[in-house]
Amino acid sequence: MPELPEVEALAGFLRTRVSGVAVADVELASFSVLKTYSPAPQALCGLFVTDVRRFGKWIDLDVDGLHLVFHLSRAGWLRWYDKAPATRLRPGGKSPIALRVSFDDGSAFDLTEQGTQKRLAAYIVKDPTTEIPQIASLGPDPLAEEFTLEVFTDLLRARRAQIKGVLRDQSVIAGVGNAYSDEVLHVAKLSPYAKSDSLDDEAVSRLYTALRETLTSAVEASAGKPAAELKDAKRAGMRVHGRTGEKCPECGDVVREVSFADRSMQYCATCQTGGKPLADRRMSRLLK
Repeated sequence: MPELPEVEALAGFLRTRVSGVAVADVELASFSVLKTYSPAPQALCGLFVTDVRRFGKWIDLDVDGLHLVFHLSRAGWLRWYDKAPATRLRPGGKSPIALRVSFDDGSAFDLTEQGTQKRLAAYIVKDPTTEIPQIASLGPDPLAEEFTLEVFTDLLRARRAQIKGVLRDQSVIAGVGNAYSDEVLHVAKLSPYAKSDSLDDEAVSRLYTALRETLTSAVEASAGKPAAELKDAKRAGMRVHGRTGEKCPECGDVVREVSFADRSMQYCATCQTGGKPLADRRMSRLLK
């Protein structure tokens, strides 16, 4: 799933290419992707893109006051064309393309989704901050100037939950998901199972610095890259996430994994849990 750094890069990529350009057409290949019915997609046609911004993991195209807002979810992505395909989309087909937006300069982008879960979501609204519940409920952006150590400390102290879950909770902090929570916790040398309200001041400060610096570095590494290169850039920048069985870049110990029904997390026992491997309940069941 694309997270804050990749979504920020995609928003910047689109901003440089479509700001000041008019929407020529909006095609739907999957009617389920569009979660609103009014205004209709064709209401965007002929209007100019005035801005592109990010809300957490959401991208918002401001089209003369109407907003095309989308969330790529777990298996979605954006495919860019300098020259739009000549063929039109066929609704209900087997293509991964769910939606295409074409512009009057000949360019276009598709929103695609692999797999069968179909969680890709797009909205056309006048005010995304009030009309899209998931955006209205977002927590603060961790890279915002007003996201201070004091704000972060209060968020943690108000909850008693595993710190990895707190970092991934979009109503607490917007934009961090499974991958970057692994990375941040590794940099901070904290167990993903540590309770958020039990961390002392030094650990909270360490986690805050790791959060800001890890995300800032990832944003800088992604900036300016075309959409087609962002997935590989994200994978290349990971320290522990997705690197089960490889050596920890800090201590040389093996990177371990805990598996869940629909995801997994990676960590270093030496760096994060005092050398003690965390229980992997799914593997334990398989070994019985």
